[in-house]
Amino acid sequence: MGNREITGNGEITGNGGSAGIGDGTRAVRAGLPEPVKYEPTLPGPVFAAHFHLPGDPTGPYTYGRDENPTWTHLESAISTLEAPGANGVETLVFASGMAAVSAVLLSQLKAGDAVVLPDDGYQALPLLHEQMRAYGIEVRTAPTGGDAQLSVLAGAKLLWLETPSNPGLDVCDVRRVVAAAHEAGALVAVDNTLATPLGQRPLQLGADFSVASDTKGMTGHGDILLGHVSCRDPERAAEVRRWRKIVGAIPGPMEAWLAHRSLATLQLRIDRQCATALLLAEALAAHGDVTGLRYPGLPGDPSHEVAARQMRRFGSVVSFVLPDRVWADRFLDALRLVDDATSFGGVRSTAERRGRWGGDAVPEGFVRFSVGAEDPEDLIADVLRSLDEAAKAAG
Repeated sequence: MGNREITGNGEITGNGGSAGIGDGTRAVRAGLPEPVKYEPTLPGPVFAAHFHLPGDPTGPYTYGRDENPTWTHLESAISTLEAPGANGVETLVFASGMAAVSAVLLSQLKAGDAVVLPDDGYQALPLLHEQMRAYGIEVRTAPTGGDAQLSVLAGAKLLWLETPSNPGLDVCDVRRVVAAAHEAGALVAVDNTLATPLGQRPLQLGADFSVASDTKGMTGHGDILLGHVSCRDPERAAEVRRWRKIVGAIPGPMEAWLAHRSLATLQLRIDRQCATALLLAEALAAHGDVTGLRYPGLPGDPSHEVAARQMRRFGSVVSFVLPDRVWADRFLDALRLVDDATSFGGVRSTAERRGRWGGDAVPEGFVRFSVGAEDPEDLIADVLRSLDEAAKAAG
């Protein structure tokens, strides 16, 4: 390795530092403690409601709702992935993605403030709209595509971006929107769930907060609920930390440990999923029953040009529309290698007719497809066979 040295927290010093190493190396080493003889490289979860605390409470660990050593390792790892080589980035982990989202919005806004959110974002956001309005916060919305949220930004305290959007996969120009928001005096938070830090780094694009549901691609196995918030400003981080303490939206140590373990395969999983997602999108583009196809990595996608300027990988999710609800249900029923399930980003492919939830403005035949780690030939063959079966059943 020449004069490069890997430190205990996964950073590499010398020859350009952590920013100069590969994503796989970074993911495998991120957040590991200094090696201790006979100790595991990744310590097991610390199950503790309280800690020995004689005298004044000056140490890092006092009570289980405030801090936990297992969280510390994971938070260090995520900070390393969110902003490689940067100093001062703080990450806070939460019990779920919505806990992380709520922590940013409700720690930064008060009665009389205005917030701008996407009107095509995650379907649980309207629940937050209702709650924030009850607190006297003005909620404005506009689409993600075309940077349309800037049209309602004037006087807002916070701008919330979701790019690519879920489930429509529209993209906004993060650098442009952040610059305009900061000039107008607004903070910017980016929901980076679909991209993950390997696909897009909002903090490096200028955002104040990078937020994600780590239930999805970050942990990637569909067995953990988790979320995180990363930011550079220590005062903002302290406000989010205080909110976490007040509401107690903390992850269990076992979930945090499993998440950290899962990060080691992040680059392997994401690269396989993104490569297959592009192949699947290309196959779907050639199928006559498919309309409304969206995948930011597809050169003909409306968002591709903008996405290519700010994304390093384009994600595992492909969306498309089949002729109607019955057609889409037949397609989903015919799949053999794909689970009909909500969520996305897992190693096992999933798909669902998104309209069944009633919270997204999508056609009845809209399908959100999350590409897993299966062999691409097998997965695409299963999809094309299922599309043909659905077409035959339609007569």
